[in-house]
Amino acid sequence: MASKSNEISTISENIKKARNKKGVSQDRLSKMADVAYNTIIKIESGTIQNPTIDTLSKIARALDVKVDDLIKK
Repeated sequence: MASKSNEISTISENIKKARNKKGVSQDRLSKMADVAYNTIIKIESGTIQNPTIDTLSKIARALDVKVDDLIKK
């Protein structure tokens, strides 16, 4: 089975950490960010390999962090 790239697992981990720090569920984040609930689940699980910058921007805004914070290791 192919391993997922470090960048994607980093993004997925960073989103999860930021979301948990804010104390919001995946469902709540999807509503706050105006991103499909399924998309949040797929990004956090690493199923979505390359979320769009638009999606990352919406998630970052909803979590009150910078896109850089979601991307950096």
